[in-house]
Amino acid sequence: MAGEIPDLIATERTGTGKGAARQARRNGDVPGIVYGGGVDPLPINIPFNRLIKMLRAGRFMATLFNLKVEGHDDVRVICRAVERDVVKDLPTHVDFMRLRRTSRVSLFIPVDFINEKDAPGIKRGGVLTVVRPEVELSVIAGDIPESITCDLTGLEVGDTINISDIPLPEGATPTIDRNFVIANISAPSGLRASDAEAEADAEEAEAAEE
Repeated sequence: MAGEIPDLIATERTGTGKGAARQARRNGDVPGIVYGGGVDPLPINIPFNRLIKMLRAGRFMATLFNLKVEGHDDVRVICRAVERDVVKDLPTHVDFMRLRRTSRVSLFIPVDFINEKDAPGIKRGGVLTVVRPEVELSVIAGDIPESITCDLTGLEVGDTINISDIPLPEGATPTIDRNFVIANISAPSGLRASDAEAEADAEEAEAAEE
């Protein structure tokens, strides 16, 4: 279970319709709506500056939030739409969906790399090159992993770690069908240069023989 689900603090918006939404914007808020979960929709306001910061942090629509609204129980939500001003490209309205514990959602989960000291390739000077520090997984809302683990034990220079090499929590599946690369152990730059020189010498020798 993820230990750090970010809080999304909002206030309940009194009134509905365009008039209430315009008033919210004049007050420095962005109006929004929370729906789903078998209960009535809840109109909310989010401070503009706080929302902009979260949007700029990236992957806003793939992040699970703990919504806190005074007078209401905390609830897990995920953003399903962000409406923007067509000229300024600034948010004007946001839609959030409540999630039950059994709901399935796509989220980016960090990858932890362990046992570097037990990787012969790294001991010999190889370099761990991380292609995907986090992976988008389809997970159950009530059982979100804090991270997935990539074990580097026994890996040599030139070895590649694919998503199929990493054990995933029960119920979690990658959102990408292909067996994509997570990381690899590449040769150190000095060794790569030596290999390139050796190949060049071999090519010159073959050319001379011809």
